[in-house]
Amino acid sequence: MHDAVLNLIVLRSADLALAAKFYGKLGINFTRERHGAGPEHLTCRLGSLVLEIYPRTATMVTAGVRLGFQVDSLDAAVAALEEVGADLIAAPAESPWGRRAIVADLDGHRIELTEMRAVHEPASP
Repeated sequence: MHDAVLNLIVLRSADLALAAKFYGKLGINFTRERHGAGPEHLTCRLGSLVLEIYPRTATMVTAGVRLGFQVDSLDAAVAALEEVGADLIAAPAESPWGRRAIVADLDGHRIELTEMRAVHEPASP
């Protein structure tokens, strides 16, 4: 048996345009697509992972989902997301995983942002 590899995450949103604007602040650009008679939704590829956002219905919610993204500048990412309505859940602070913050997107999904650590090359002799 092979190890499993995560390749798909599907979220639900009350407003696809606002969701695209929110995640666009993280540099995530979606395209719109529809499969057969299904609903129009947003989709993008992040490496080998496909992230899709479908319209939310009364019986299909994903507000309990928590996603994590690494960003170049934590302060800039938090500020940009707050501009489009993100709620700051945990302010930027040091953690065992690096400097991080948690925001909630416009549909209540918790988004953990971790600042990418600079990789330092060893000094030349």
